[in-house]
Amino acid sequence: MKDHYLRNGLVADFLLGMAGGIQYRKLVKASKNPAKSSSETLRSILDYAKDTEYGKAHNFAQILQAKDDKELYRLWQKNVKLNDYEDFRPLVERHKHGESDLLFPGKPVMYATTSGTTSEPKWIPITETYLKNIYGKMTKVWLYNFIKNRPKVFHGSIVSIVGKKIEGYAPDGTMFGSVSGVTQSDCPKFVKALYASPACVYSIEDYTARYYTIMRMGIEKNVHLIVTANPSTIVEMQNNVNEWFDEYVKDIENGTLTDKIKVPEDIRREIQACLSPNPERAAELRQLKAKYGKVLPKHYWPELQILNTWKCGNTKVYLDKFKDSFPEGMLHQEFGYFASECRFGLVLDDTNYTVLFPHFHYYEFVAEEDIEAANEGKEVRFYQLHELVSGKRYCPYVTTFAGLYRYNMNDLVEVAPTGFHNTPRVFMIQKINGIVTMTGEKLHERQFIEAVQEASDKLGTPLKFFIGFAELSESRYHFYYEFVDRQTPQSKADELNKLVDDILREKNIEYDAKRKSFRVKDPVAHRLIPESFETFKAQCIAEGARDGQFKLNLLLQDEKRHSKFRKLTIEE
Repeated sequence: MKDHYLRNGLVADFLLGMAGGIQYRKLVKASKNPAKSSSETLRSILDYAKDTEYGKAHNFAQILQAKDDKELYRLWQKNVKLNDYEDFRPLVERHKHGESDLLFPGKPVMYATTSGTTSEPKWIPITETYLKNIYGKMTKVWLYNFIKNRPKVFHGSIVSIVGKKIEGYAPDGTMFGSVSGVTQSDCPKFVKALYASPACVYSIEDYTARYYTIMRMGIEKNVHLIVTANPSTIVEMQNNVNEWFDEYVKDIENGTLTDKIKVPEDIRREIQACLSPNPERAAELRQLKAKYGKVLPKHYWPELQILNTWKCGNTKVYLDKFKDSFPEGMLHQEFGYFASECRFGLVLDDTNYTVLFPHFHYYEFVAEEDIEAANEGKEVRFYQLHELVSGKRYCPYVTTFAGLYRYNMNDLVEVAPTGFHNTPRVFMIQKINGIVTMTGEKLHERQFIEAVQEASDKLGTPLKFFIGFAELSESRYHFYYEFVDRQTPQSKADELNKLVDDILREKNIEYDAKRKSFRVKDPVAHRLIPESFETFKAQCIAEGARDGQFKLNLLLQDEKRHSKFRKLTIEE
């Protein structure tokens, strides 16, 4: 078995070193002159899409006639407004029904689905060009980067947690699903041979069974690399280990997959074909439990080289939960600024800073202090990539080869102290504009408001006021309700809360996925005292807030304000 991993690892080192090295050098070249790369990329995207319906409607061909970069950007900003997904939805819907040449030449090869501001999910089109460049060439750079940081990273097994490759099909037959699932499925055979479990495990709907299967197969092997964007997944995987460790050992000893978990028969057969009795490893695992009691990754994967997850934004609370659980000397590398709409860049070292792709994306940025004005349609300055200032915060807008033009990422990023050659690097701070996320659920304030109103109407329990808070330390939401009927019992609040949770799961596919996978726990209901909002506002004004400028979002991640509402609840 060790010879198998070493042989495949050496092949991976050589081939990824060549392919990844070529693309890395192209990235370096583009990064040495970001001003030039940005204008060239914008012109390439305009030329690519100039004959599409969107390109014609927004005068792409005329913009291309610009004599210099200054005129190019002026014409671009004049002809193409700022966009969110809803601006593109009508054309995406037509693509889904088989029409071509709307947002880009031809049709998408797939769609990535993610939550949006409405109950309808976003269908993010992925073109062949985008898939080839971003999820092809730049993924090779990512894998090459692993080798540069830890030369033995591919000399053992890989545990990778990705989405399901195919979730379903658009009306015209184009598949939709997880881009990460597609890229893993399409990875080279010598890399695929290193994965601890087959791709079918990601089609197991029951998350306890999915985590069990991944860990039962992974814990048997000498894992050198773990890749999963969300660190809350690591927490749930270890929870599964804590609960099922003895069952893993029995399965490993006998070469089986327990019938105590819900695995569809076709998937069970495919997995079973990969298993064989391994009493030697079972004995090692029993010895580890006898020695340590609680068995951690540093015990069962002592040669782990790299753990690749998000470390920015809200993830610190999850990182703290597995602090000291992994081997000393292992590199815990930031996954990088990444969304369904756009793989913004890659982290290539031991910092949290994302290296951008100036030769594949065209980036624009609005300074933090101008974000609200930009959202209101006021004229603000848009900064080019080379104009970013270290330490300042911005909201990025991205234009891609997949039909997104001046697309608002709704994120707040900060520019790193140092760049990659001459191109600034960034790291994610948080979502903005009424979006709250703890583990990637991207819950919109509008969805929360609609869910509460629908639930209140359905149960006949009118509310005077309500508000919700994300509590990172618990990985759950706390929802606060002030009922018109002051005698409303806690049981009724709990009933309302359950219905709100159900409606949110229907409205937001990411929230539903995180609830199913236990990464977001059951929300908690609280009853508020009469005049709760008025009391809260009076407290804020007494502390210096201006009455005329007082604003309050109804879905927040704000510990200071949350603590105030905790004190305004009705105790049982």
